Amino acid sequence: MNARALPGTRAAAARLPARPSAQPALLAAALGAAARGWHVFPLTPNTKRPAVSSWEQRATTDPVRIRRCWGAGPFNVGIACGPSGLVVIDLDTPKNGAHPPAEWAEPGITDGTDVLAELFHRAGLPVPDQTFRVRTCRDGRHLYFAAPGGPVQPNTVGRLGWLIDSRSAGGYVVAAGSVVDGATYRVELDLPPLPLPALLLISEKTITARPAPARTSGRISDPAAWANTALDRECDKVATTREGGRNHALVGAARSLARMVATSHLSRTEVEDRLTAAANAAGIGDAEAARTIRSGLDWGLANTNVGRAA
Repeated sequence: MNARALPGTRAAAARLPARPSAQPALLAAALGAAARGWHVFPLTPNTKRPAVSSWEQRATTDPVRIRRCWGAGPFNVGIACGPSGLVVIDLDTPKNGAHPPAEWAEPGITDGTDVLAELFHRAGLPVPDQTFRVRTCRDGRHLYFAAPGGPVQPNTVGRLGWLIDSRSAGGYVVAAGSVVDGATYRVELDLPPLPLPALLLISEKTITARPAPARTSGRISDPAAWANTALDRECDKVATTREGGRNHALVGAARSLARMVATSHLSRTEVEDRLTAAANAAGIGDAEAARTIRSGLDWGLANTNVGRAA
């Protein structure tokens, strides 16, 4: 990742207010992550968005290239999980006062950290929280794990549980030291990443071969379960879409899910929140994701016929 390999990074930095004090700290954050063997690339200042295209291929641990890049501006730091041999579990906090779905509606469960603890409690296993851990800008947590051998662990959104996402090959996380919306990502526990627990393993087969809900007399036996399965699948598709097809996948998912919103099997807020998380996993920023999702849902709702006679 040399100076020529980063077209647009100087221009990206120039468009945002200068923060001279931030640049050395962000350079130190990038060098620190690289020293752990984690491949880094620049994010647009003050955001989670990649500042370069083909970021996974261009992520590096080379300190010379890193100094050259972060010398051009106060870029936040992204860690490409695949080249770094990482699977990161993203434990989020609820947006817009959202409450847990029925499966997780138990006393004391308010966010992704609580859901993870309950997930392991139900399995009779200790919570694997003694691993490298970062506190995020929204007061969530990133748990870093060493990627397993064998089939590639996919990126997921909500598949492991409410407010739990995963990032691996084809995904990235915002590194500690980065600043988003005035809040700094910070290391909460500095330990070597543990091996990914078997309970958190998800294969592509698990995602693509999830059985369809049973049908009786030509009708779906559980429309709500069918709608949630559709939501899972659409989010998985968006989260794993590579650069070049991300917006198309996102608007398509929103249009597809609009019918479930129209029939009240899914709430619009739930669809918007889940698709936003999936879009973030694919490298789409919140503002762009919101516009695309709103456009897709509005189109889908306007073109969905519900409860009309044939």
